[in-house]
Amino acid sequence: MPYAAGHRDEVRVKIVQNARRLFNRHGFDNVSLDAIMAGAGLTRGGFYSYFGSKSDLYAEVLGCFFTDPEWQSNWEGVEVDREASDAGAQVVRAYLSRQHFENREDCCPMVALPTDVMRSGKSAKRAFEAVFAGMVSMLEQSVNGKPKNRRVRAEGIAAMCVGGMVVARAMANRAVADELRDGCMAMALELGGWTD
Repeated sequence: MPYAAGHRDEVRVKIVQNARRLFNRHGFDNVSLDAIMAGAGLTRGGFYSYFGSKSDLYAEVLGCFFTDPEWQSNWEGVEVDREASDAGAQVVRAYLSRQHFENREDCCPMVALPTDVMRSGKSAKRAFEAVFAGMVSMLEQSVNGKPKNRRVRAEGIAAMCVGGMVVARAMANRAVADELRDGCMAMALELGGWTD
């Protein structure tokens, strides 16, 4: 009996979602294809009918809500309306939120995987660049100020969000990590012109 229409796409999504959680938790090198496929309820044998390599899967895992409108955030209480006039401020608040900080398995891969990407091939680096460019583009649309400065400020805000979260997660002292996130959020909102 043939599979229902859309079955292949559903399975691919399950593989990507499981790989994202595992890569975020353990890093690229420490996750096997067996673990990825088992977590998706499949056997390793079917992997290559969906992806050419583990690196190809990794590039797809790097998608995030900046580039994939279907990406489902599991950050409870955090919403981003991509069409809102203050979408940039919403992105900053979501990105530097306590929920994003605490949810390591479903976080943005730019926070969890930058050192893995640095050591990876061109396809993973291009995927990382695409996610970062998507974030910058989303921020740029709502940055206040002169048009010629918007892109530069959006890049600075994006780097502050990603870098701030990476450094905060590397801290042992939770109070210091929270203070850092709050400080990055305040400065990013000010840089975007989203403060009262």
